[in-house]
Amino acid sequence: MTQQQLEKYLWGAATLLRGHMDAGDNKQYIFPLLFFKRICDVYDEEYEQAIEDSGGDLDYASFAENHRFKVPNGSHWKDVRSVTRNVGQALQQAMRDLEKANQEKLFGIFGDAPWTNKDRLSDETLINLVEHFSQHSLSIKNVPQDELGNAYEYLIKQFADDSGHTAAEFYTNRTVVRLMTLIADPQPGESVYDPTCGSGGLLLNCALQLKNAGKEYRSLKLYGQEINLITSSIARMNMFMHGIEDFQVVRGNTLTNPAFLEDDRLKQFDIILANPPYSIKAWDQKGFVNDSYGRNIWGTPPQGTADYAFQQHIQKSLDPELGRCVVLWPHGVLFRDAEAEMRRKMIKSDVVDTVVGLGPNLFYNSPMESCLLICRTNKPENRKGKILFINAVEEVRTEKAVSYLEEKHIQKIAEAYHYYNEIEGFSAIRSIEEVLNHKASLNISLYLSNVRNNGEIQKGLPELIEEWKKSSSDLKYSINKLLTELK
Repeated sequence: MTQQQLEKYLWGAATLLRGHMDAGDNKQYIFPLLFFKRICDVYDEEYEQAIEDSGGDLDYASFAENHRFKVPNGSHWKDVRSVTRNVGQALQQAMRDLEKANQEKLFGIFGDAPWTNKDRLSDETLINLVEHFSQHSLSIKNVPQDELGNAYEYLIKQFADDSGHTAAEFYTNRTVVRLMTLIADPQPGESVYDPTCGSGGLLLNCALQLKNAGKEYRSLKLYGQEINLITSSIARMNMFMHGIEDFQVVRGNTLTNPAFLEDDRLKQFDIILANPPYSIKAWDQKGFVNDSYGRNIWGTPPQGTADYAFQQHIQKSLDPELGRCVVLWPHGVLFRDAEAEMRRKMIKSDVVDTVVGLGPNLFYNSPMESCLLICRTNKPENRKGKILFINAVEEVRTEKAVSYLEEKHIQKIAEAYHYYNEIEGFSAIRSIEEVLNHKASLNISLYLSNVRNNGEIQKGLPELIEEWKKSSSDLKYSINKLLTELK
Protein backbone atom coordinates (compact mmCIF):
# COMPACT_ATOMS: atom_id res chain seq x y z
CA MET A 1 0.00 0.00 0.00
CA THR A 2 1.06 3.57 -0.60
CA GLN A 3 1.07 5.93 2.38
CA GLN A 4 -2.20 7.45 1.17
CA GLN A 5 -3.84 4.03 0.73
CA LEU A 6 -2.68 2.99 4.21
CA GLU A 7 -4.14 6.11 5.79
CA LYS A 8 -7.42 5.68 3.93
CA TYR A 9 -7.60 2.02 4.99
CA LEU A 10 -7.02 2.81 8.67
CA TRP A 11 -9.39 5.78 8.74
CA GLY A 12 -12.01 3.57 7.10
CA ALA A 13 -12.23 1.64 10.37
CA ALA A 14 -13.23 4.81 12.22
CA THR A 15 -15.98 5.55 9.70
CA LEU A 16 -17.59 2.20 10.58
CA LEU A 17 -18.27 3.56 14.08
CA ARG A 18 -20.05 6.72 12.96
CA GLY A 19 -23.52 6.87 14.44
CA HIS A 20 -22.69 4.41 17.20
CA MET A 21 -21.00 6.94 19.51
CA ASP A 22 -19.63 10.46 19.68
CA ALA A 23 -16.84 11.02 17.17
CA GLY A 24 -14.40 11.88 19.95
CA ASP A 25 -14.89 8.43 21.54
CA ASN A 26 -13.90 6.44 18.44
CA LYS A 27 -10.20 6.55 19.26
CA GLN A 28 -10.58 4.39 22.37
CA TYR A 29 -11.60 1.50 20.09
CA ILE A 30 -9.67 2.09 16.86
CA PHE A 31 -6.19 2.52 18.33
CA PRO A 32 -6.29 -0.65 20.48
CA LEU A 33 -7.61 -2.69 17.53
CA LEU A 34 -4.87 -1.35 15.26
CA PHE A 35 -2.17 -2.13 17.83
CA PHE A 36 -3.59 -5.61 18.50
CA LYS A 37 -3.57 -6.38 14.77
CA ARG A 38 -0.01 -5.07 14.37
CA ILE A 39 1.30 -7.19 17.26
CA CYS A 40 -0.26 -10.38 15.85
CA ASP A 41 0.86 -9.79 12.24
CA VAL A 42 4.43 -9.04 13.35
CA TYR A 43 4.37 -12.14 15.57
CA ASP A 44 3.37 -14.27 12.54
CA GLU A 45 6.12 -12.64 10.47
CA GLU A 46 8.71 -13.40 13.15
CA TYR A 47 7.40 -16.95 13.46
CA GLU A 48 7.83 -17.60 9.73
CA GLN A 49 11.32 -16.10 9.78
CA ALA A 50 12.32 -18.29 12.74
CA ILE A 51 11.04 -21.41 10.94
CA GLU A 52 13.12 -20.47 7.90
CA ASP A 53 16.22 -19.76 10.00
CA SER A 54 15.90 -23.05 11.94
CA GLY A 55 15.11 -25.28 8.99
CA GLY A 56 11.52 -25.89 10.04
CA ASP A 57 11.87 -26.20 13.84
CA LEU A 58 8.38 -25.26 15.13
CA ASP A 59 9.45 -25.28 18.79
CA TYR A 60 12.29 -22.89 18.04
CA ALA A 61 9.91 -20.59 16.16
CA SER A 62 7.76 -20.30 19.30
CA PHE A 63 10.61 -19.26 21.62
CA ALA A 64 10.00 -15.84 23.22
CA GLU A 65 13.50 -14.74 22.14
CA ASN A 66 12.32 -14.70 18.53
CA HIS A 67 9.47 -12.26 19.18
CA ARG A 68 9.07 -8.66 20.27
CA PHE A 69 5.90 -9.58 22.15
CA LYS A 70 4.45 -12.87 23.36
CA VAL A 71 1.04 -13.83 21.97
CA PRO A 72 -0.57 -16.45 24.26
CA ASN A 73 -2.51 -19.37 22.80
CA GLY A 74 -6.11 -18.40 22.10
CA SER A 75 -5.32 -14.66 22.15
CA HIS A 76 -4.25 -14.16 18.54
CA TRP A 77 -6.15 -11.94 16.11
CA LYS A 78 -7.17 -15.09 14.21
CA ASP A 79 -8.76 -16.49 17.39
CA VAL A 80 -10.90 -13.39 17.83
CA ARG A 81 -11.80 -13.34 14.14
CA SER A 82 -13.32 -16.80 14.42
CA VAL A 83 -15.76 -15.61 17.13
CA THR A 84 -19.26 -14.59 16.01
CA ARG A 85 -21.03 -14.18 19.36
CA ASN A 86 -19.91 -12.00 22.26
CA VAL A 87 -17.15 -10.59 20.08
CA GLY A 88 -16.48 -7.72 22.48
CA GLN A 89 -15.81 -10.15 25.30
CA ALA A 90 -13.41 -12.13 23.10
CA LEU A 91 -11.56 -8.96 22.12
CA GLN A 92 -11.33 -7.74 25.69
CA GLN A 93 -10.04 -11.09 26.95
CA ALA A 94 -7.43 -11.36 24.19
CA MET A 95 -6.12 -7.87 24.93
CA ARG A 96 -5.96 -8.55 28.68
CA ASP A 97 -4.08 -11.80 28.04
CA LEU A 98 -1.59 -9.95 25.85
CA GLU A 99 -1.05 -7.37 28.58
CA LYS A 100 -0.46 -10.10 31.19
CA ALA A 101 1.97 -11.96 28.94
CA ASN A 102 3.97 -8.76 28.33
CA GLN A 103 3.48 -6.94 31.63
CA GLU A 104 6.74 -5.02 31.57
CA LYS A 105 5.90 -3.29 28.27
CA LEU A 106 2.17 -3.60 27.68
CA PHE A 107 0.44 -3.51 31.06
CA GLY A 108 -2.75 -1.42 30.70
CA ILE A 109 -1.88 -0.30 27.17
CA PHE A 110 -5.23 -1.29 25.62
CA GLY A 111 -7.15 1.06 27.91
CA ASP A 112 -10.55 0.48 29.45
CA ALA A 113 -12.99 0.75 26.54
CA PRO A 114 -16.33 -0.99 27.28
CA TRP A 115 -15.96 -3.68 24.61
CA THR A 116 -18.77 -5.79 26.09
CA ASN A 117 -21.41 -3.03 25.96
CA LYS A 118 -23.66 -4.32 23.17
CA ASP A 119 -25.90 -1.25 23.37
CA ARG A 120 -22.96 0.73 22.08
CA LEU A 121 -21.24 -1.86 19.88
CA SER A 122 -23.20 -4.87 18.64
CA ASP A 123 -21.56 -8.12 17.58
CA GLU A 124 -22.30 -7.17 13.99
CA THR A 125 -20.46 -3.85 14.29
CA LEU A 126 -17.43 -5.46 15.93
CA ILE A 127 -17.33 -8.22 13.32
CA ASN A 128 -17.32 -5.54 10.62
CA LEU A 129 -14.45 -3.78 12.38
CA VAL A 130 -12.43 -6.98 12.73
CA GLU A 131 -13.05 -7.89 9.09
CA HIS A 132 -12.05 -4.41 7.98
CA PHE A 133 -8.69 -4.69 9.76
CA SER A 134 -8.27 -8.25 8.45
CA GLN A 135 -8.17 -7.07 4.82
CA HIS A 136 -4.43 -6.35 4.93
CA SER A 137 -1.42 -7.65 6.80
CA LEU A 138 0.24 -5.09 9.05
CA SER A 139 3.52 -6.99 9.16
CA ILE A 140 6.75 -4.98 9.05
CA LYS A 141 7.47 -6.27 5.55
CA ASN A 142 4.09 -5.10 4.29
CA VAL A 143 3.94 -1.88 6.35
CA PRO A 144 7.37 -0.66 7.53
CA GLN A 145 7.60 1.15 10.87
CA ASP A 146 8.09 4.61 9.37
CA GLU A 147 5.00 4.24 7.18
CA LEU A 148 2.84 2.87 10.00
CA GLY A 149 4.14 5.53 12.37
CA ASN A 150 3.19 8.25 9.90
CA ALA A 151 -0.25 6.68 9.42
CA TYR A 152 -0.71 6.51 13.19
CA GLU A 153 0.07 10.24 13.45
CA TYR A 154 -2.41 10.83 10.63
CA LEU A 155 -5.08 9.01 12.66
CA ILE A 156 -4.29 11.11 15.74
CA LYS A 157 -4.72 14.27 13.65
CA GLN A 158 -8.01 13.00 12.19
CA PHE A 159 -9.36 12.18 15.64
CA ALA A 160 -8.28 15.63 16.82
CA ASP A 161 -10.29 17.15 13.96
CA ASP A 162 -13.31 15.13 15.08
CA SER A 163 -12.94 15.88 18.79
CA GLY A 164 -13.69 19.62 18.77
CA HIS A 165 -12.57 21.57 21.81
CA THR A 166 -11.24 18.47 23.61
CA ALA A 167 -8.60 17.89 20.91
CA ALA A 168 -6.04 20.05 22.71
CA GLU A 169 -6.03 17.52 25.55
CA PHE A 170 -4.11 15.03 23.40
CA TYR A 171 -2.90 16.86 20.29
CA THR A 172 -0.37 19.67 19.78
CA ASN A 173 0.02 21.30 16.38
CA ARG A 174 2.82 19.25 14.79
CA THR A 175 4.48 22.27 13.18
CA VAL A 176 4.77 23.85 16.63
CA VAL A 177 6.11 20.53 17.93
CA ARG A 178 8.84 20.63 15.29
CA LEU A 179 9.78 24.20 16.27
CA MET A 180 9.94 23.31 19.97
CA THR A 181 12.14 20.30 19.24
CA LEU A 182 14.52 22.32 17.06
CA ILE A 183 14.88 24.90 19.83
CA ALA A 184 15.49 22.23 22.51
CA ASP A 185 18.06 20.50 20.26
CA PRO A 186 18.10 17.03 21.91
CA GLN A 187 21.34 15.07 21.66
CA PRO A 188 22.00 11.31 21.82
CA GLY A 189 21.95 9.98 25.37
CA GLU A 190 20.00 12.89 26.84
CA SER A 191 16.80 12.55 28.85
CA VAL A 192 13.58 14.19 27.65
CA TYR A 193 10.44 14.62 29.75
CA ASP A 194 6.91 15.81 29.06
CA PRO A 195 4.80 16.16 32.23
CA THR A 196 1.53 16.43 30.25
CA CYS A 197 2.43 14.30 27.25
CA GLY A 198 -0.95 13.75 25.56
CA SER A 199 -0.45 11.38 22.62
CA GLY A 200 3.35 11.68 22.92
CA GLY A 201 4.06 13.94 19.93
CA LEU A 202 6.71 16.08 21.64
CA LEU A 203 8.65 13.10 23.01
CA LEU A 204 8.40 11.17 19.78
CA ASN A 205 9.58 14.10 17.66
CA CYS A 206 12.82 14.32 19.64
CA ALA A 207 13.69 10.75 18.66
CA LEU A 208 12.59 11.25 15.05
CA GLN A 209 14.63 14.45 14.75
CA LEU A 210 17.77 12.59 15.76
CA LYS A 211 16.88 9.66 13.52
CA ASN A 212 16.36 11.90 10.48
CA ALA A 213 19.71 13.58 11.18
CA GLY A 214 21.43 10.19 11.14
CA LYS A 215 22.25 10.35 14.86
CA GLU A 216 21.81 7.61 17.46
CA TYR A 217 18.20 8.15 18.51
CA ARG A 218 17.80 4.90 20.46
CA SER A 219 20.02 6.20 23.28
CA LEU A 220 17.54 9.02 23.97
CA LYS A 221 15.68 8.47 27.24
CA LEU A 222 12.01 9.45 26.95
CA TYR A 223 9.67 10.03 29.90
CA GLY A 224 6.07 11.18 29.92
CA GLN A 225 3.10 11.48 32.26
CA GLU A 226 -0.52 11.86 31.18
CA ILE A 227 -3.63 12.08 33.35
CA ASN A 228 -6.06 10.55 30.82
CA LEU A 229 -5.99 6.75 30.56
CA ILE A 230 -6.84 6.34 26.87
CA THR A 231 -4.55 9.24 25.91
CA SER A 232 -1.62 7.77 27.83
CA SER A 233 -2.29 4.44 26.10
CA ILE A 234 -2.31 6.16 22.71
CA ALA A 235 1.06 7.73 23.56
CA ARG A 236 2.58 4.36 24.43
CA MET A 237 1.19 2.75 21.28
CA ASN A 238 2.51 5.72 19.29
CA MET A 239 6.04 4.96 20.48
CA PHE A 240 5.81 1.27 19.62
CA MET A 241 4.30 2.02 16.20
CA HIS A 242 7.36 4.16 15.43
CA GLY A 243 9.72 1.41 16.54
CA ILE A 244 10.75 3.11 19.79
CA GLU A 245 10.79 0.80 22.79
CA ASP A 246 13.04 2.52 25.36
CA PHE A 247 10.57 4.92 26.98
CA GLN A 248 8.36 5.36 30.04
CA VAL A 249 4.90 6.85 29.76
CA VAL A 250 2.93 6.72 33.00
CA ARG A 251 -0.68 7.57 33.69
CA GLY A 252 -1.31 9.97 36.55
CA ASN A 253 -1.80 13.55 37.75
CA THR A 254 1.54 15.32 37.50
CA LEU A 255 0.71 18.00 40.08
CA THR A 256 -0.64 15.71 42.80
CA ASN A 257 1.29 12.50 42.04
CA PRO A 258 4.43 13.08 39.95
CA ALA A 259 5.49 9.71 38.56
CA PHE A 260 9.25 10.11 38.19
CA LEU A 261 11.18 10.27 41.46
CA GLU A 262 14.73 9.58 42.63
CA ASP A 263 15.55 9.31 46.33
CA ASP A 264 12.10 10.73 47.17
CA ARG A 265 12.82 13.83 45.08
CA LEU A 266 11.71 14.78 41.60
CA LYS A 267 13.80 13.15 38.92
CA GLN A 268 15.73 15.73 36.91
CA PHE A 269 15.95 15.81 33.12
CA ASP A 270 18.12 17.42 30.45
CA ILE A 271 15.14 18.61 28.37
CA ILE A 272 11.49 19.24 29.17
CA LEU A 273 8.98 19.94 26.41
CA ALA A 274 5.37 20.58 27.33
CA ASN A 275 2.00 21.94 26.29
CA PRO A 276 0.27 21.90 29.69
CA PRO A 277 -3.47 22.39 30.12
CA TYR A 278 -3.95 26.10 30.63
CA SER A 279 -5.86 27.91 33.37
CA ILE A 280 -7.27 24.77 34.98
CA LYS A 281 -9.31 25.46 38.09
CA ALA A 282 -9.73 21.96 39.54
CA TRP A 283 -6.33 21.43 41.15
CA ASP A 284 -5.03 21.00 44.69
CA GLN A 285 -3.87 24.53 45.48
CA LYS A 286 -3.86 23.91 49.24
CA GLY A 287 -1.53 20.96 48.81
CA PHE A 288 0.82 23.04 46.69
CA VAL A 289 1.30 25.58 49.52
CA ASN A 290 3.32 22.95 51.43
CA ASP A 291 4.41 20.87 48.45
CA SER A 292 6.44 17.87 49.60
CA TYR A 293 8.65 18.11 46.50
CA GLY A 294 9.46 21.80 47.02
CA ARG A 295 7.96 22.87 43.73
CA ASN A 296 6.55 26.17 45.03
CA ILE A 297 9.91 27.84 44.48
CA TRP A 298 8.31 31.11 43.36
CA GLY A 299 5.01 30.85 45.24
CA THR A 300 1.55 29.34 45.05
CA PRO A 301 -0.59 30.12 41.97
CA PRO A 302 -4.22 31.23 42.34
CA GLN A 303 -6.89 28.52 42.48
CA GLY A 304 -8.35 29.54 39.13
CA THR A 305 -5.09 29.29 37.19
CA ALA A 306 -2.62 26.44 37.71
CA ASP A 307 -0.26 27.53 34.94
CA TYR A 308 2.60 28.46 37.23
CA ALA A 309 2.14 25.24 39.20
CA PHE A 310 3.09 23.38 36.02
CA GLN A 311 5.87 25.86 35.20
CA GLN A 312 7.40 25.44 38.67
CA HIS A 313 7.09 21.64 38.44
CA ILE A 314 8.98 21.86 35.15
CA GLN A 315 11.68 24.13 36.59
CA LYS A 316 12.17 21.87 39.60
CA SER A 317 12.49 18.85 37.27
CA LEU A 318 15.35 20.31 35.20
CA ASP A 319 18.96 19.19 35.51
CA PRO A 320 20.85 21.98 37.36
CA GLU A 321 23.62 22.15 34.73
CA LEU A 322 22.19 21.14 31.34
CA GLY A 323 18.47 21.63 31.96
CA ARG A 324 16.42 23.49 29.38
CA CYS A 325 12.69 23.63 28.75
CA VAL A 326 10.38 24.84 26.00
CA VAL A 327 6.77 25.27 27.12
CA LEU A 328 3.79 26.27 24.98
CA TRP A 329 1.46 28.70 26.79
CA PRO A 330 -1.23 31.29 26.06
CA HIS A 331 0.13 34.85 26.30
CA GLY A 332 -1.51 35.42 29.69
CA VAL A 333 1.37 33.77 31.57
CA LEU A 334 3.60 36.60 30.39
CA PHE A 335 1.78 39.50 32.05
CA ARG A 336 -1.18 38.50 34.29
CA ASP A 337 -1.24 40.52 37.50
CA ALA A 338 -2.25 37.54 39.65
CA GLU A 339 1.10 35.86 38.97
CA ALA A 340 3.29 38.98 38.89
CA GLU A 341 5.22 38.17 42.07
CA MET A 342 5.96 34.60 40.95
CA ARG A 343 7.00 35.89 37.55
CA ARG A 344 9.27 38.48 39.20
CA LYS A 345 11.05 35.76 41.20
CA MET A 346 11.38 33.59 38.10
CA ILE A 347 12.93 36.45 36.11
CA LYS A 348 15.20 37.49 38.99
CA SER A 349 16.57 33.94 39.24
CA ASP A 350 17.81 34.39 35.63
CA VAL A 351 16.30 31.19 34.27
CA VAL A 352 14.16 32.86 31.59
CA ASP A 353 16.13 32.56 28.38
CA THR A 354 13.72 33.50 25.57
CA VAL A 355 10.08 34.41 24.98
CA VAL A 356 8.66 33.68 21.52
CA GLY A 357 5.31 35.17 20.53
CA LEU A 358 3.47 32.94 18.05
CA GLY A 359 0.46 33.69 15.87
CA PRO A 360 -3.22 32.89 16.44
CA ASN A 361 -4.93 29.50 15.98
CA LEU A 362 -1.81 27.46 16.74
CA PHE A 363 -3.48 26.03 19.82
CA TYR A 364 -5.57 23.26 18.34
CA ASN A 365 -9.16 24.40 17.72
CA SER A 366 -8.57 27.66 19.58
CA PRO A 367 -8.14 31.21 18.16
CA MET A 368 -5.84 32.30 21.00
CA GLU A 369 -2.33 33.51 20.32
CA SER A 370 0.32 31.30 21.89
CA CYS A 371 3.86 31.78 23.10
CA LEU A 372 6.91 29.70 23.91
CA LEU A 373 8.54 30.24 27.31
CA ILE A 374 12.10 28.93 27.10
CA CYS A 375 14.11 28.54 30.30
CA ARG A 376 17.57 27.26 31.21
CA THR A 377 18.96 26.37 34.61
CA ASN A 378 22.46 27.43 33.58
CA LYS A 379 22.55 29.93 30.71
CA PRO A 380 25.64 30.35 28.51
CA GLU A 381 27.75 33.35 29.57
CA ASN A 382 26.57 35.54 26.68
CA ARG A 383 22.94 35.03 27.72
CA LYS A 384 23.24 35.58 31.46
CA GLY A 385 21.32 38.55 32.82
CA LYS A 386 19.43 38.88 29.53
CA ILE A 387 16.20 37.74 27.88
CA LEU A 388 15.66 37.34 24.15
CA PHE A 389 12.24 38.39 22.84
CA ILE A 390 11.07 37.10 19.44
CA ASN A 391 7.93 38.45 17.80
CA ALA A 392 6.85 35.68 15.39
CA VAL A 393 3.16 36.60 15.23
CA GLU A 394 3.46 37.09 11.47
CA GLU A 395 5.32 33.80 10.96
CA VAL A 396 2.21 31.71 10.39
CA ARG A 397 0.04 30.48 7.56
CA THR A 398 -3.74 30.15 7.88
CA GLU A 399 -5.96 28.10 5.60
CA LYS A 400 -9.67 27.57 6.30
CA ALA A 401 -9.33 28.69 9.93
CA VAL A 402 -6.45 26.25 10.49
CA SER A 403 -3.03 27.74 11.21
CA TYR A 404 0.38 26.16 10.93
CA LEU A 405 4.04 27.10 10.63
CA GLU A 406 5.74 26.63 7.30
CA GLU A 407 9.31 25.33 7.28
CA LYS A 408 10.63 28.83 6.48
CA HIS A 409 8.84 30.17 9.58
CA ILE A 410 10.25 27.39 11.77
CA GLN A 411 13.80 27.93 10.53
CA LYS A 412 13.62 31.73 10.94
CA ILE A 413 12.47 31.44 14.57
CA ALA A 414 14.90 28.65 15.46
CA GLU A 415 17.87 30.47 13.92
CA ALA A 416 17.05 33.71 15.75
CA TYR A 417 17.00 31.70 18.98
CA HIS A 418 20.19 29.71 18.44
CA TYR A 419 22.25 32.55 16.94
CA TYR A 420 20.93 34.98 19.59
CA ASN A 421 20.31 37.61 16.96
CA GLU A 422 18.65 41.00 17.23
CA ILE A 423 16.59 41.61 14.08
CA GLU A 424 14.69 44.86 13.75
CA GLY A 425 10.98 44.30 14.29
CA PHE A 426 11.54 40.58 14.93
CA SER A 427 13.86 39.98 17.89
CA ALA A 428 15.41 42.01 20.71
CA ILE A 429 17.63 41.34 23.72
CA ARG A 430 16.79 43.06 27.00
CA SER A 431 18.39 42.97 30.45
CA ILE A 432 16.48 41.36 33.29
CA GLU A 433 16.72 44.72 35.15
CA GLU A 434 14.74 46.39 32.38
CA VAL A 435 12.14 43.61 32.46
CA LEU A 436 11.84 43.83 36.26
CA ASN A 437 11.37 47.60 35.94
CA HIS A 438 8.34 46.87 33.73
CA LYS A 439 6.63 45.20 36.70
CA ALA A 440 8.13 41.85 35.68
CA SER A 441 5.97 41.74 32.58
CA LEU A 442 7.23 39.55 29.74
CA ASN A 443 4.75 41.06 27.30
CA ILE A 444 6.69 41.12 24.05
CA SER A 445 5.19 44.42 22.86
CA LEU A 446 6.93 46.24 25.74
CA TYR A 447 10.36 45.35 24.41
CA LEU A 448 9.91 44.93 20.70
CA SER A 449 8.19 47.05 18.08
CA ASN A 450 5.51 44.89 16.48
CA VAL A 451 5.83 45.89 12.85
CA ARG A 452 3.84 43.93 10.30
CA ASN A 453 5.34 43.03 6.93
CA ASN A 454 3.29 45.73 5.21
CA GLY A 455 4.61 48.38 7.57
CA GLU A 456 1.43 48.68 9.66
CA ILE A 457 2.05 48.90 13.39
CA GLN A 458 0.47 46.06 15.35
CA LYS A 459 -0.59 47.24 18.78
CA GLY A 460 0.14 45.12 21.81
CA LEU A 461 -2.26 44.22 24.59
CA PRO A 462 -1.38 47.15 26.93
CA GLU A 463 -2.01 49.67 24.15
CA LEU A 464 -5.30 47.99 23.24
CA ILE A 465 -6.44 48.04 26.87
CA GLU A 466 -5.65 51.75 27.17
CA GLU A 467 -7.58 52.45 23.97
CA TRP A 468 -10.52 50.41 25.29
CA LYS A 469 -10.49 52.35 28.58
CA LYS A 470 -10.40 55.68 26.73
CA SER A 471 -13.21 54.70 24.35
CA SER A 472 -15.29 53.49 27.32
CA SER A 473 -14.73 56.78 29.10
CA ASP A 474 -15.63 58.76 25.96
CA LEU A 475 -18.79 56.69 25.51
CA LYS A 476 -19.84 57.24 29.12
CA TYR A 477 -19.30 61.00 28.78
CA SER A 478 -21.34 61.12 25.54
CA ILE A 479 -24.23 59.14 27.07
CA ASN A 480 -24.34 61.36 30.17
CA LYS A 481 -24.31 64.47 27.98
CA LEU A 482 -27.14 63.09 25.84
CA LEU A 483 -29.26 62.20 28.91
CA THR A 484 -28.72 65.71 30.32
CA GLU A 485 -29.85 67.33 27.09
CA LEU A 486 -32.91 65.05 26.90
CA LYS A 487 -33.92 66.01 30.40
